[in-house]
Amino acid sequence: MKLAETGFTADEIKAKAKKYMIETYERFDFVADSAKGVYMYDETGTPYLDFYAGIAVNSVGNCNERVVDAVREQAGTIMQTFNYPYTVPQALLAEKVCTTLGMDKIFYQNTGTEANEAMIKMARKYGVEKYGPKRYNIVTAAKSFHGRTFGAMSATGQPDNACQIGFGDMVPGFTYAPYNDLQAFKDACTENTIAIMIEPVQGEGGVNPATPEFMTGLRKFCDENNMLLLLDEVQTGWCRTGAVMSYMNYGIKPDIVSMAKAMGGGMPIGAICATEEVSKAFTMGSHGTTFGGHPVCCAASYAAVSEMLEKDLAGNAKKMGEYFMKKLSMLPHVKEVRGQGLLVGVEFEDLDSVAVKHACFDRKLLITAIGSRVIRMVPPLIITESDCDKAYEIIKEAVLEVAGE
Repeated sequence: MKLAETGFTADEIKAKAKKYMIETYERFDFVADSAKGVYMYDETGTPYLDFYAGIAVNSVGNCNERVVDAVREQAGTIMQTFNYPYTVPQALLAEKVCTTLGMDKIFYQNTGTEANEAMIKMARKYGVEKYGPKRYNIVTAAKSFHGRTFGAMSATGQPDNACQIGFGDMVPGFTYAPYNDLQAFKDACTENTIAIMIEPVQGEGGVNPATPEFMTGLRKFCDENNMLLLLDEVQTGWCRTGAVMSYMNYGIKPDIVSMAKAMGGGMPIGAICATEEVSKAFTMGSHGTTFGGHPVCCAASYAAVSEMLEKDLAGNAKKMGEYFMKKLSMLPHVKEVRGQGLLVGVEFEDLDSVAVKHACFDRKLLITAIGSRVIRMVPPLIITESDCDKAYEIIKEAVLEVAGE
């Protein structure tokens, strides 16, 4: 549905949203009317270079033709059936994901936070059934972010974050330790700890990659203590970090991994993959979802995953990420550039990151800000050096404006 087809103006559409919608987001002040590749277009056809990609969702590019064709075909065949009969997209996607990731089983969800809820539930049930009623504690990282449903936000190690304030007590059973501090994680574990749960790169926490020593150390510690390693790859998964999954950059494998975002090519889908042994914790009636494994979303995901693998978008993310971060390090007022692949953060010494974001928007570049000092770029994985150059020049102009130079 495009604005011209409705008979309304852009201002009228904005007014309707403001009148009827519960707003919890700071809006970009334009109507996103269409999108293609690495660009989004407003109602006048003005292009915006899209370096936020629906927050790391549109990895194969906006309105990727292969994904769009898969959605159209599946929507005209069978749209929804619940999980009583078998469906072709579910089965084909399950095989592709599991064989690609080297995991045994998959359980479909609709979103990243639901995938993390499923991962938490599976780990806790596994611990209670295998070791006893008190073995359900999970250690997560300070400054982590795992989602906005109660279990996921309780796992989130940000007690001052708005996602936790005002909702009463969090779900018990979580302990927190500083990210990249292996000894602190070991010290936080007790005889009741069943799992350690982290993001390989903290996205909302400021774009902080895990060190190799931390990741391999956690895997070894979990193996030695009959504990599970849970990896939240909702944002890092599916080629974003220069490997198909970020854990592959470290030469390890989790017991359960969550995923979403890029997995659907723009359609809502999430999932967890687990080892055969751990997956047995989910039995008939122990977990479920009406829309998880939705045929249209699975068809879109099969197309998106195939596109990413066949075109080696992980390789492009690695190459372009290294190129882009090197350029960004030349920006004035930069304290640090960090990231993995095309999950890129820039921390400023003394500039307001939100002001930089808005200055970029004024110049038709879409990025996000984290806190008061970090901007984050998660562009489509199809970007070129030319796209990176253009984004860099805009960010540089924005930085100079905000600095008053």
